[in-house]
Amino acid sequence: MAVSPSSIATDHKKHWWVTNRKLVDKYVKDARSLIATRERNDVASALVLLDAALALSPRSELALELKARSLLYLRRFRDVADMLQDYIPSLKMSSNDSSGSVSSDISSQQLSREQVKLLHSDNSSSGSPGHDPSFKCFSISDLKKKVMAGLCKNYDKEGQWRYLVLGQACCHLGLMEEAMVLLQTGKRLASAAFRRESICWSDDNFTLPVIITTPDISSAATPPCNVSSLSQSENISHLLSHIKLLIRRKTAAIAASDAGLYSEAVRHFSKIVDGRRLASQGFLAECYMHRASAYKASGRIAESISDCNKTLALDPTSIQALETRAELLETIRCLPDCLHDLEHLKLLYNSIMRDRKLPGPPWKRHNVRYREIPGKLCALTAKIQRLKQRVASGETGNVDYYALIGLKRGCSRSELERAHLLLCLRHKPDKATGFVDRCELADERDLDSVKDRAKMSALLLYRLLQKGYSSVMSAIVDEEAAEKQRKKVAAATAALQAAIQVQQTQCCNSKLEPETGFNDRVNSGENKGATNAFQGVFCRDLAAVGSLLSQVGFNRPIQVKYEALSC
Repeated sequence: MAVSPSSIATDHKKHWWVTNRKLVDKYVKDARSLIATRERNDVASALVLLDAALALSPRSELALELKARSLLYLRRFRDVADMLQDYIPSLKMSSNDSSGSVSSDISSQQLSREQVKLLHSDNSSSGSPGHDPSFKCFSISDLKKKVMAGLCKNYDKEGQWRYLVLGQACCHLGLMEEAMVLLQTGKRLASAAFRRESICWSDDNFTLPVIITTPDISSAATPPCNVSSLSQSENISHLLSHIKLLIRRKTAAIAASDAGLYSEAVRHFSKIVDGRRLASQGFLAECYMHRASAYKASGRIAESISDCNKTLALDPTSIQALETRAELLETIRCLPDCLHDLEHLKLLYNSIMRDRKLPGPPWKRHNVRYREIPGKLCALTAKIQRLKQRVASGETGNVDYYALIGLKRGCSRSELERAHLLLCLRHKPDKATGFVDRCELADERDLDSVKDRAKMSALLLYRLLQKGYSSVMSAIVDEEAAEKQRKKVAAATAALQAAIQVQQTQCCNSKLEPETGFNDRVNSGENKGATNAFQGVFCRDLAAVGSLLSQVGFNRPIQVKYEALSC
């Protein structure tokens, strides 16, 4: 009997599909065994096997879930976001502004939905001899259980794990609002799936869900292990509560800043960035940028520049941080550093125009839109030309260090020393990398580069503060010397006036001497007669005392001062 070519091709195609299916199952099984060892090297090897499995079967749900959870365990949060970016809520809005955002093949394939299989197909029974495909009698309750079981199975196949895994990845990437929405959606869908699954259970075998089909390696801080869905739900609940706390503090800080309460806004943002629990790199950069704006509005220029430096250390492509720091440097008339930031910003704008998209992945949040870049680039070019003309005219040495330190002109030496001490303690280069220890980096390989950028920018700010301290101190010393000179001149003037007044008094007395000469001679004669009278009385009394002593027989010698016997 001749075999048609079509049947041969069909058998070959079926054999190819079965072979691939077996290979995919083998790869997935080996990957799960490697993941169960809880070693990072083994998890990385499992990723290679999962990539091979997805190359053969791109829509394998189990392979996709294992890959996503493995990437999350290896702290490759950006890869998780790129893999599942079609599920990020704000991606569609951002993709309208950035023309270059392109969805990945895997995530776009995941958007295609399969139809729900209501009745479970038993392959073993269908392949057995004597299987009767005819329709048989069935119970309504059994049909209901099978329908709900099919719905639940398809729901698990589509996977609420996407929302949970992607929500945790977004939390580590700083997309707190998206993480909250995704985790809440995942919890709601998981509870709905549990309710649907509980309907198809009979009263005899109704128990709590035991174990997820894949090892839970969603937590980046702990090694993968088999845990119950209840413990995973508790972890998600704790993470959600922490995310809500951060969002509440950020919202309160922004509201205070909009109301003009900048010190209150700084206090709220400081609670976030100085918290005991680690925060994600993107979220910390955003909070530092908001606090820099609050510092700028309150007139604290040094603190605002420091927060801009931290923002740029965490995110070198932050357009808002470059613009704010350039404006602050222009405010204090530090034109060379301002030109350096504007040139950097111009290069960033040119790269955006060349690539036709904003820097970073499509899910990254920006404060500008792509269509605004051409206008900003033209205005920036004109501003750079104006600043270059000012530098050429010699305005580089007229820096307002008083505004940088936060003092008024005419301040005292003690005020300057106190302000300088506080600024040095806050912005010392040795302590410039302390904020990195409270930051959870999206990629651990960026740690050295982040610290280098933070230390370099802090060193430049510290040198500027030291130069400002020297300049202001020299001005204060000059003012003190001038004040001493003014006091000396005032004292000399007062002494000269006193001497002139004494001389005038002496001149007046010399004019009155001829009139008083006769009176002086008369007074001298009277005084001489009175002196002789007193001397006579003294001699008479002394003779009387001597006669009395001789009468009583007092023969002892009496010491007498001869000066008294001048009479």
